[in-house]
Amino acid sequence: MADETSAGSQKKYLQKKSSNRKSSRKYGEAASKAVASAMRREKKGTLRSGKGSKGGKVTSRKQAIAIGLSEARKRGAKVPKKSAA
Repeated sequence: MADETSAGSQKKYLQKKSSNRKSSRKYGEAASKAVASAMRREKKGTLRSGKGSKGGKVTSRKQAIAIGLSEARKRGAKVPKKSAA
């Protein structure tokens, strides 16, 4: 009987603790729209790299996502800072 009550109280404790946490989005909605737009342009074949889109055609998904996030940053969307890598 004692095991059931301690398990029940532990369950309540865990539920209470998780409900207090606030989740905030790492990327804003505008950022996801910019990435989606870049992905569409990459699939269509019109996404280009480089300043002023004077570089080569983008063929990599990762590069398309990076360009979309970069464009979102320029517009002031909620996007984490670029990593130092």
